[in-house]
Amino acid sequence: ADCKSAGTAFGGSNPPRPTNTLVNRIGDYALLGDCHSAALVGRDGSVDWACFPRFDSPAVFCKALDPNGGAFSVTPEAVVRSSRAYLDGTNVLITTFDTGEGTLEVTDCMPVEAPDPAFPSRVRARRAILRRLRCTGGRVEVAVRVEPRYEYGAFVPRLRVTKSGLGEAVGGADALWVDATRPIRIIEEALGGDWSMEKGEEVWIEASWTPSHEEAPGERGGEAMRRRLDDTVAFWRTWIAGCRYDGEHAEEVLRSALVLKALTYAPSGAVIAAPTTSFPEEIGGERNWDYRYTWIRDATLTLISLFELGFRGEAEAFKQWLERHGAGRPGDLQIMYGICGERMLPELELPHLAGHRGSQPVRIGNGAVKQLQLDCYGQLFEAAWLFRKAGGELTDDNWAFLTGLAEIVTERWREPDQGIWEIRDDPRHFTHSKLNCWVALDRAIKIATSFGMSAPVAAWTKERDLLRDYLLEEAAADGWFGQAVGFPVADASTLLVPALGLLPSNHPLVLKTIEVVRRDLATDGLVHRYKSPDGVGGGEGAFLLCSFWLVDCLVHAGAVDEGAALLDKLMGLANDVGLFAEEADERTGEALGNFPQAFTHMALVSSCAHLSAARRGQLPDDGEPHDYAELALDRLLAGEKT
Repeated sequence: ADCKSAGTAFGGSNPPRPTNTLVNRIGDYALLGDCHSAALVGRDGSVDWACFPRFDSPAVFCKALDPNGGAFSVTPEAVVRSSRAYLDGTNVLITTFDTGEGTLEVTDCMPVEAPDPAFPSRVRARRAILRRLRCTGGRVEVAVRVEPRYEYGAFVPRLRVTKSGLGEAVGGADALWVDATRPIRIIEEALGGDWSMEKGEEVWIEASWTPSHEEAPGERGGEAMRRRLDDTVAFWRTWIAGCRYDGEHAEEVLRSALVLKALTYAPSGAVIAAPTTSFPEEIGGERNWDYRYTWIRDATLTLISLFELGFRGEAEAFKQWLERHGAGRPGDLQIMYGICGERMLPELELPHLAGHRGSQPVRIGNGAVKQLQLDCYGQLFEAAWLFRKAGGELTDDNWAFLTGLAEIVTERWREPDQGIWEIRDDPRHFTHSKLNCWVALDRAIKIATSFGMSAPVAAWTKERDLLRDYLLEEAAADGWFGQAVGFPVADASTLLVPALGLLPSNHPLVLKTIEVVRRDLATDGLVHRYKSPDGVGGGEGAFLLCSFWLVDCLVHAGAVDEGAALLDKLMGLANDVGLFAEEADERTGEALGNFPQAFTHMALVSSCAHLSAARRGQLPDDGEPHDYAELALDRLLAGEKT
């Protein structure tokens, strides 16, 4: 069989390499996922990012972060135009390339197997990228290259083609096995082929990952691959059929739900913030972080959104994840974990990677893991309250753990922290953190009194009321809610004051806060999270999560048409297949930050639900404070449209 030796790993002493061969920008990518890992495929048909077997595993393809990082490309010759879309109700992508001579349709997915009936949310993955090439008109010349570069592009693996025609790329801990319905060969440092296709012809090709010490997976051939594609389509359509949403921007909400599901890790129930690392918040800048982990805050907010749409299995799975991986003393709860509960996530820089469009450093791991972020307690109690109110079970052990967390809140809420934005500067008394400490105690009291749980309710009530006084007197000392006590600057997280039920949506302090945030942080409706020093150099784009928060505030304050107009504008920032990044350049709309971002898609779901309720006259106008998420749940439980 043909064989080619691996190259030498390259290190940090290498000179920078040119970045002009990086064709795809952040917004050019579409997501493929199997609820274990993810891949990103560009408009040009190149899979430029993929990690196996988990979201946080070292990348097998990482051209998105370096021109030499490896890719799985399908490149028709002489493309005139292309278009793409997801197959309805799925995360299966279809890209159509028109050339001067013909048309090529490429169908891409990460194939899955049917879930275990006992755990319907826990789909099984085949750890593969499956691609079907179909010539639908004329004649097409197409080049296919599978160029794995393991451990984030660190080296070229050994390549060979076995006697049975199976491609093999082995090196270090990884192996990729390339099966195709046409012959493949070694082409320079890749596996692939150059094929002519006539109308009606199709080629199947699949790259499957195994540990390097294992043999190739079974079930080879075109019919087996066709069956895997059919199974994958059926899985996604079966899952999305459980969605109970019927309202504004339904197509975008369904797409967001599919994205959020793809960002769940089926074996454990964890939810990641994004499937990528080091996609820059400013092109050429240093704000490049690894988001392939589970933040307690992000995960609970994501699951609340899925819960509002009628998906219960994911909430049950995450509850079990938290029970297992957050087990132990409540005081040992971290703000974030690895997807199987790993507590140590050391932050490292990879100097051998040029970075996306020259944005360095490229980081893996996340140094925020040991920060104090008091807001995570509030989000956890919010999720527990909604979960229990919807009929979920809180065991005695669950309640003992939550009671311990409430006690920690009473002891620690007076401390400064790094806050929701994870500043790498001196800790502050963030308004958002104190607000969520209030939420934690408020929801703990509601759980105890509503469901007869044993708890020191009187002591919790005293501390909750002290927190409310602190927020109203100290955090809002200037007549609006500033970023932190002693830092009277605008911060978009203060838009959550009405959303979490501290004050009515039309309260003067709320309205003034909205005014200040729009004045100081918004450009044509796109909101930056803050503009104050945070210990990191460089800039960033408008934070889309915050822009959706502004929509919610406007809608609940009665400015429904204004909120709807802003929501329409935000919808226009999705890419061609409906995906959102973390941020956007407010001047150009270019996608920035890790992609796709769970926070953004979660916020889209909530904002659409709130607007739909407002259009139907379902929002209360009693002048009282209300928890926006609880209102959505109440509508769902009452059988109303979400």
